[in-house]
Amino acid sequence: MQDITNILIDYAKAMGLEVTPNEASSFQKYMELLIDWNTKINLTTITEPCEVAAKHFLDSIMILKYVDIPSDAKFIDVGTGAGFPGLPLKVMKPKLKVTLLDGLNKRLKFLKDVSENLYLPVELVHARAEEAGRQKQFRQKFDFASARAVAQLNVLCEYCLPFIKINGTFIAMKGPNPQEEIKNAGNAISLLGCELAKVKEFQLPNGDSRSLIFIKRTKPLSYIYPRHGSKISKKPL
Repeated sequence: MQDITNILIDYAKAMGLEVTPNEASSFQKYMELLIDWNTKINLTTITEPCEVAAKHFLDSIMILKYVDIPSDAKFIDVGTGAGFPGLPLKVMKPKLKVTLLDGLNKRLKFLKDVSENLYLPVELVHARAEEAGRQKQFRQKFDFASARAVAQLNVLCEYCLPFIKINGTFIAMKGPNPQEEIKNAGNAISLLGCELAKVKEFQLPNGDSRSLIFIKRTKPLSYIYPRHGSKISKKPL
């Protein structure tokens, strides 16, 4: 299998980040496990090594360019899938307290295998986001939450904002031109006790455009949120 260690180091350098040889070696092992497991369960449509390096690993760690995440912060990746961005951030910040939440247990089995192979302990939670967001051990307990999902931002907010504490930050990973989504999510952000903090846009080395939307909690979360999943999708805030 192709070695991506130097490729990833160069990609990161071009984007103003540093990936050490040891970190790149961890990403190499992560990629090999991802491609191997992907033959058994559907984890990603991106399997070409250079694309995995750019579109999964680099895309995930770009968060670190735009926000200071303390080493011991509590970070939850909602609907983590194949672990992005939570596990790449754990590679870069091994002391980060990472929780990976997903509704499919087979994905969590893959993530357990990766975390054990990389000697990077994480908390794995098998639950739907709207259910976990009502549970005492997760509700408003995290410094950071993230999601790299296709759902519209107003829907994504109700799934993810319940996890962040006062002054905590939700990071929505999106594609190009997020302005209309942000506008449509204004009501949801406000009702969920939060404010838009900043938006950062960038291009990956292959030219793909990405955006990061940072939303900060300024008020306690109302007890009525999150609603049931069917209501969230049918009647977005």
